[in-house]
Amino acid sequence: MVWDDAPSHVCRGGDKRALSFCCPPIKPCPVLHALEDAGLTAQDYMEKKEEFGKKTRLGQGEGTCFGSLVWCCKPSKPCPLRDMVMRRIEMSPDEYMELKKQLSEELVGKSEFFDEKSVNALADTFKISTDEALKVLQQCGNDLRTAMKVLRMKNME
Repeated sequence: MVWDDAPSHVCRGGDKRALSFCCPPIKPCPVLHALEDAGLTAQDYMEKKEEFGKKTRLGQGEGTCFGSLVWCCKPSKPCPLRDMVMRRIEMSPDEYMELKKQLSEELVGKSEFFDEKSVNALADTFKISTDEALKVLQQCGNDLRTAMKVLRMKNME
């Protein structure tokens, strides 16, 4: 896959990089916490995504919930509207994810992102060192849910 360490959706525990998969903040939801974590206002977030859409194919998407692929979620989450648009404009999942990765970098910056809170939570919950927690989180592509599953499996062994 093009974005190997793509985070889970924000509403599923993903980190702030997953803002590229979120809809506009029109109701109370975890996106508000991710925006705060990223240092973005709701207005900045919406403007950045709309600008990105104007200069890339993610701006297409007539027929999707919010009229643009910039607001659509990961391909791993079923969505007939997004998929219909992608087929219509002949956009592959790889192109989609590459553009979402670029969008994420515009929203929160380009860097290896590791949430210190997540590392500490893993270390405390599973009674392991923060170095070990960080290593597992990195191996899981920065996905906290996957890291927890891996650590649960290790505890069962």
